Amino acid sequence: MLTIRHSKERGHADHGWLNSHHSFSFAGYHDPKFMNFRMLRVINEDRVQGGQGFGTHSHRDFEIISYVISGELKHEDSMGHAAVMKTGEVQRISAGTGISHSEFNNSDIEPVHFLQIWITPSKLGVAPNYAQQSFASALSGQLTLACSGDAREGSILLNQNVDLYIGKLAAGDHIDWSFAPQRHGWIQMIAGDLDVNGTEIMSGDGLAIDEEQTLRVVATCGAHFLLFDLN
Repeated sequence: MLTIRHSKERGHADHGWLNSHHSFSFAGYHDPKFMNFRMLRVINEDRVQGGQGFGTHSHRDFEIISYVISGELKHEDSMGHAAVMKTGEVQRISAGTGISHSEFNNSDIEPVHFLQIWITPSKLGVAPNYAQQSFASALSGQLTLACSGDAREGSILLNQNVDLYIGKLAAGDHIDWSFAPQRHGWIQMIAGDLDVNGTEIMSGDGLAIDEEQTLRVVATCGAHFLLFDLN
């Protein structure tokens, strides 16, 4: 079964400095039909204006992933990390017992565009941890493993049995994907269009995947997306 979460139906908050779309209920946006999907709790598409950002705030017991689509995002946290995430980079914070951090646009002029993702962890109360890695060179025509529960293939380790892939397809490209038994999927579109087993999705759309053993994913005009393989 394939269920589209249409981009235009997402929650939306425009604070001037921040323009954010919420695939699931978040902050002041509440939709009982879209609280989460499996262990995916948050998928926010954020655009932050130059010189602006999220001041220091705290989290516990979430795997927090940021994927920079364009621009640069400056990070500082209570563990002493200070870093700039550039286009194509993935950051993972295991909040665990608690972490405070801030995220600001590293440019005073250009906006930064990124996805913020929260995943419910498999274990609570772990020691906080931080990781950052570039996937800017991810090849077109295939899926690139960015995060996983076992850190295979050089991916970033997650405290959850989730595989997160970055997909880039040129016009006319396709990939085939098979899920292990009892696994589920979510595709989050970033740009372009896809035909997934005959279902068309566009930029900003999400696609929940249940009881589908195999996928044929075809890009008509090209596509940039994330694929989550979930238990």
